[in-house]
Amino acid sequence: MEIEQRNSHRTSMADKEIDSTKQVTSIDSSWTLFLDRDGVINVDHVGGYTLSIQEFRLYEGVVEAMAQFARQFGRIVVCTNQRCIGRGLLSEQGLSDIHRYLLQLIEPAGGRIDHFYFAKEVSDDDPLRKPHPGMALLALKDYPEIDLEKSIMVGNNPSDMQFAINAKIHYKVFLNTTIDEAPMKEGQPISDLHYPGLKDFADSIKDNTISKIIQ
Repeated sequence: MEIEQRNSHRTSMADKEIDSTKQVTSIDSSWTLFLDRDGVINVDHVGGYTLSIQEFRLYEGVVEAMAQFARQFGRIVVCTNQRCIGRGLLSEQGLSDIHRYLLQLIEPAGGRIDHFYFAKEVSDDDPLRKPHPGMALLALKDYPEIDLEKSIMVGNNPSDMQFAINAKIHYKVFLNTTIDEAPMKEGQPISDLHYPGLKDFADSIKDNTISKIIQ
């Protein structure tokens, strides 16, 4: 298994001194974790696509993080934009093969993913394509027990954070894997927390709590 090495020198927003109130909430099996795929679980080929198992590389620490999440969250779902299918670069079966391979990498250590949702159309108007909330709505239909107030979205693009806002997912976690700074809107970050990578986020919730700064 090839694992991408990265530096984890950036400071998370949660570690910075902020003159605000910190809201600490406990996580249990009634919670749901929404994950983007490329740039969160595996290396994002910026400007391109992951089109085969041979091109699929996990970030360092993802196997351990996914095993921890499996113990903490009742549901874990992936929501990923895969325009490469609409462009004819990858078949749905090819995508399924990549996801099967991903499960083979994480399951021996205890990790799991309950469902993969993907948006395949080229048009930004596709209701399933992030930042539209369509994939979250599908998850709610498939798993009615999901409570969005007890949900976290982890992504590495502004569209992931806007997806969480549009879907009313309570916590928004931004990873710096491809963009150095967290996305802003009107001078304010649109993410609640900000980490170098998925393992860093996992380490921050090892005690089964998540913190949110209330301005």
